[in-house]
Amino acid sequence: MERETRLVHAGRDPERQEGIVNPPLYRASTILYPTMAAYEGRHERRYTTFAYGIHGTPTTVALAEALAELSGGAPTLLLSSGLAAVAQGLTAFLRRDDHLLITDAAYGPTRVFCAEVLARYGVDVTFYDPRAGAAVAGLMRPNTRVVYLESPGSQTFEVQDVPAIAAAARARGALVMLDNTWATSLGFRPFDHGVDVEIQALTKYVAGHSDLLLGALTTRTDDLYRVARGGASTFGDCPAPDVCYEALRGLRTLAVRLRHHEAAALRVARWLAERPEIARVLHPALPGDPGHAIWKRDFLGSSSLFGVLLRTRSEKAVAAMVDGLGLFKIGASFGGFESLIVPARPERTARPWNEPGFLLRLHVGLEAVNDLIADLEAGFARLGAALREEGEDAA
Repeated sequence: MERETRLVHAGRDPERQEGIVNPPLYRASTILYPTMAAYEGRHERRYTTFAYGIHGTPTTVALAEALAELSGGAPTLLLSSGLAAVAQGLTAFLRRDDHLLITDAAYGPTRVFCAEVLARYGVDVTFYDPRAGAAVAGLMRPNTRVVYLESPGSQTFEVQDVPAIAAAARARGALVMLDNTWATSLGFRPFDHGVDVEIQALTKYVAGHSDLLLGALTTRTDDLYRVARGGASTFGDCPAPDVCYEALRGLRTLAVRLRHHEAAALRVARWLAERPEIARVLHPALPGDPGHAIWKRDFLGSSSLFGVLLRTRSEKAVAAMVDGLGLFKIGASFGGFESLIVPARPERTARPWNEPGFLLRLHVGLEAVNDLIADLEAGFARLGAALREEGEDAA
């Protein structure tokens, strides 16, 4: 079946639910057992059915099965947030004295977790240039256990050569993890490119309405799933079934929303690329982007999120532009129906960010594109006026 069809039907079984279209909402902590023998075997049941509410209910399983089918992986593990999926995934596969290679363009909280929490517990963390590709092999050590990717990067949108990095990691026996939130499994198929563990913040596009927190970790094999599942259960990390029910509802319209996000974001990005105030648009689906060739080779589509580099560094002038926007709201997320804009301040070590100008990150929502462009155009007028007051040329 095509992906759009799978989105509608995956994780559903109306015949078992009296013909009800959507899986019912099951809330549970305690699970009852018919015999003492069944109770004694509950620990093994946590991988296959229901042992206690922390291991899930039929509602959470419906969402997990749908996501696994879409990704083409083994079972999906649901966590309480996207960051929880990152943290649980890394802690499940890393031990003291292990070495982690992680992209220098990783999501900020992921970076903090690796540099401050994992390092505190004896994991050696190295940030690598996101454009390293096969050259990442030169950074591998005998104790390198995980190579972590995020493509495109959260703020600077470098596209990683996932197949080349995965091949280098596999040659040394390292696990390959990828944060696939930007593209979702509709825009990038990680298991087709050598990835072992896919992570998504379902908070973003799957939820689609900026009103829930949820993460997912999907593995290539059942064995990897059991490792991740056991670790998360030990930490007591689990999402509420109500949240999973809401995410299932959002999942059904994901393809339709992503098509609009993609088309609208590209229109806005192309318009911005022609503006004199803009030094560069950071969007891998644009032909002039440094990562466009890899994006075109590996991706099935793009999404709503991209960056723009203004020619000015004036904080005051940029604030005049952004604070007065009517449709682009200031908020640190993406994937919802409303457009967002935030300042981006990349923290880099392996490949320092030194491009001159002020970097902004935009999420293009579901509003009419002409209205969004008009909002930005008025913002540029405010930017120009503020710069003239400072004696600076807006272009």
